[in-house]
Amino acid sequence: MQYLIYENRELYVEKEDAEVPWLKIFTKEPYKELTELPEALRKKLWRVYEIIEKEMLSYYKPTKINMASFANMLPRVHIHVMARFKEDSYFPNPMWGEKLRKSSLDLPNEEAFHKKVFEALNREFRN
Repeated sequence: MQYLIYENRELYVEKEDAEVPWLKIFTKEPYKELTELPEALRKKLWRVYEIIEKEMLSYYKPTKINMASFANMLPRVHIHVMARFKEDSYFPNPMWGEKLRKSSLDLPNEEAFHKKVFEALNREFRN
């Protein structure tokens, strides 16, 4: 299930339903490539990524943060941000890769994490 974590006039952040914490950052305008974004929006997009990454590192203490932006199936700018753990079902493979094991991660409360992300982004980009 996907749902909205944060939104402003130019960007929004959704949760991806997965065994690992996984957020996706979208531009509201459907730009196809990063280079098509106006420079100011591109900087905001990367700032959103930085904030989410720092919050994930602090809250979940993952083994690694993965970032991806394939955009082949959905040809518009969006960035996936995933907290990865040695114990997750796919590690060290990508989440789109081969499942290596059955895993049941014991992670902190997801809603509390989403609230932290919302508050951090809201402070940064006061609507």
